[in-house]
Amino acid sequence: MVSSRPGVVHATHTNGLADVLELVLDRGLVITGDIKVKLVNVELLTIQVRLLIASVDKAKEMGMDWWLRNPDFTSRPLQHDPEELAELRQRVAVLEEAATGERS
Repeated sequence: MVSSRPGVVHATHTNGLADVLELVLDRGLVITGDIKVKLVNVELLTIQVRLLIASVDKAKEMGMDWWLRNPDFTSRPLQHDPEELAELRQRVAVLEEAATGERS
C-alpha cells in the first residue's frame, strides 16, 4: 500500500559547527535580555544584558573598537601625554601643599 502523505524530509546538506561559527562571525549575532527582580510590585533590580558575537573585522565595520584603546586588552604600553602628566603633577603638588598647610 502506497501512502499519499509526504514523508519526512531530511536535509541533504548539514552545516558543521565551523560553518555555523563562520556565518555568525561574518554577519554578527545579537542576544538581548532583561532580568528584573520585583518584590510586591516594587522593582528592586534591573539588569540589561546585551551580547554581540561577531568577528573583529565585523565589529570594526560597525564602529566598535574599544579594545584598541583599553590598556587591559592590548600588549602595547599605555602612552601618556607628557603635558598632561606635568599638569597633573603640578595639581597634586598644590593639593599636597594645601593639605600640609591646613594641618599646621
